[in-house]
Amino acid sequence: MPGRPGWLCDSIYFAEMPAGKYGFVENIILSSLTPEEGAHFVEDRYQREINYLRVSVTDRCNLRCHYCMPPQGVSVVPRKEILTLEEIVRVVEASTRVGVKKVRLTGGEPLVRRGITDLVRALAAIPEIDDLALTTNGILLAARGDQLKAAGLRRVNISLDTLKPERYSYITRGGRLEAVWQGIERSLELGLHPVKLNAVVVRGFNDDEICDLARLSLDRPLHVRFIELMPFGTSAGVSREGYIPTAEIRSRIEEELGQLQEVRKLTGSGPARYYRLAGAAGTIGFISAVSDHFCGRCNRLRLTATGALRPCLFHEYEIDLKGPLRRGATLDELAELVARAVWDKPGRHHLNEGQSCSRKNMSQIGG
Repeated sequence: MPGRPGWLCDSIYFAEMPAGKYGFVENIILSSLTPEEGAHFVEDRYQREINYLRVSVTDRCNLRCHYCMPPQGVSVVPRKEILTLEEIVRVVEASTRVGVKKVRLTGGEPLVRRGITDLVRALAAIPEIDDLALTTNGILLAARGDQLKAAGLRRVNISLDTLKPERYSYITRGGRLEAVWQGIERSLELGLHPVKLNAVVVRGFNDDEICDLARLSLDRPLHVRFIELMPFGTSAGVSREGYIPTAEIRSRIEEELGQLQEVRKLTGSGPARYYRLAGAAGTIGFISAVSDHFCGRCNRLRLTATGALRPCLFHEYEIDLKGPLRRGATLDELAELVARAVWDKPGRHHLNEGQSCSRKNMSQIGG
């Protein structure tokens, strides 16, 4: 087994211990991870600090983007199978016991979840959480932004694959680009910085807008991130012909707009590498999941809307938390399961070797 056979926690090394209730041999001494004892962190078996939890609050969405789900949408999960807001908060509280301090809310579209503002308020009140963000398609953001900011939301990522209203309507199967722009404008006004715009680039679809999207970073503090198309569910077929590597995207930008200069990481920068055009107010980022995997610096786990904890976006393996939650598991017992997920996190994916990410669509996993 690569790496050390135990955990680095509070700068103290814990060797293997007897199995806990859920059979986790390399268990953490959870009683030692109390807020009173200060900051703590947990490394996986590859010495990566895992401190970030992405939480899908719903599998539902108000759009039907081509690369995310089929035209008819996906089968709706019965509401009783979706974690309640209280259950989500409990999972996050347990996760902080093994070092999680950053949370991002995703979907589906998180703003269609009833009570989302209450959830933000509850998560923001957890002392160990120092960064609370949200990824959204932006359609409802102008209307909800003020409440979310007041509840404790720190920043937003907004999906924006095109600047052309007709194309946006086509990509999203009916969405209104004007509503997204209103959400972007309101986010800037509210100071939900850094405001990041995520663009999935598809050859023959929106690659003619690469430079137009990059120009958004020139005059305003917008951080445009170009994301390589990944073979998930519905998009698996599209990715074979539509995939464009980051190197080509960057080359197109530099040929038309000038040299890109690498910049320090932004708040919550995650896997992206950031650059700036000369004199620009914002930045340009690249997320190269396929051509230049960032697995070596991955710091995250994913919680699906149905309560499955996924150590890696690109692997099917999941740990059920909903069952233990509804059987009355304690925070320590839930934390043990989170620790199991950390330990089981794979070293890397193999997308550039032909691996298909998942049979599920992104909306079912949590983007």
